[in-house]
Amino acid sequence: MPSHVLHATCVYSIPMFYMNNHRFEHQKPCLLFCLFLITMGNMVLIPDEFINKNTEFPELIAVLRKGFASDEIMVPMRHHHDFANPRVGADSTLLLMPAWHSGNDAGVKIATVSPENGQFDLPSIQAVYILMDALTGTMKAIFQAKSLTAKRTAAASALASSFLSRKDSASLLMIGTGALSSNLIHAHASVRPIKKVYVWGRNLKKAQAVCDGFKNKAFLCEAVKTIEEKITEVDIISCATLSKSPLVLGKYLKKGQHIDLVGAYRKDMREADDEVIKKASVFIDTFQGGLKESGDIVIALQNGALMKENIKGDFFGLCSKKVKGRSRPEEITYFKSVGHALEDLMAASYYYKKFIDG
Repeated sequence: MPSHVLHATCVYSIPMFYMNNHRFEHQKPCLLFCLFLITMGNMVLIPDEFINKNTEFPELIAVLRKGFASDEIMVPMRHHHDFANPRVGADSTLLLMPAWHSGNDAGVKIATVSPENGQFDLPSIQAVYILMDALTGTMKAIFQAKSLTAKRTAAASALASSFLSRKDSASLLMIGTGALSSNLIHAHASVRPIKKVYVWGRNLKKAQAVCDGFKNKAFLCEAVKTIEEKITEVDIISCATLSKSPLVLGKYLKKGQHIDLVGAYRKDMREADDEVIKKASVFIDTFQGGLKESGDIVIALQNGALMKENIKGDFFGLCSKKVKGRSRPEEITYFKSVGHALEDLMAASYYYKKFIDG
């Protein structure tokens, strides 16, 4: 939405709030937000709907590749804070993820991860992103970052796949049925000639719902009752869950597969067992985050299943061509993603340009 339209909407809304003052207390947060927007000049609000309609994965993947190949983008360690939620018996996590490209753009994502949100019919990940002009500090845009996060995460997995999966990979097993699953399928299919997709989730109806979204696509999609029935057949295994126990087991793997682990973002979560690690060439999105936050890596290091020096590389090495990806057709490759603020900044800049140009 153009900023002048957003501001006009807010200007119209303010007197309406006062006219309905018996409900003012309930509307005060919205009023304050409108007042905030009016003071921000040319700042725009970019909704999830715009991102969903204007994503071209090959473009977004290329943007991320360029970002990781650069040495000019600064990304401090993200803030990661867990807090208790006794009502649901599970912790939530608050993430603060800043990044800046001096003289260009700067930004920060504020995100929460609440694993039990399914019972409230809410996504487990919720976020906003603030994009700023790095030269002047002026705020340029606020994003509803649910889709921003999902798209950049899927694009990152596809970027890794472009280095690590076999070029002839034609089948994919998607483990998980959350907001990321459809995006991951789309993204992987944009870099490899995928012809068959299998989807597994704890709820078969949800797995079928994911497949129903891919009718009339270039590939067939089938919901499956068990992971084991297809894991030995496929070329790529993508996993996006909040599991605390391994779902991908090394005893089922075959030569030449690529393992893409996207969920299990905390130290007490795992999507693959030690045998997977032992069989595979291991890559991570960044050493900075992967070695500290991901249970799939941290637990394997603690168990002795993985040595730090045996991790082959990360996005910075792969995208700058300092590190080689897949080296043999029969090699099993393993990619662990925890997310990185560079991805958010590059993606936000990409969508902002589309929004302004459009």
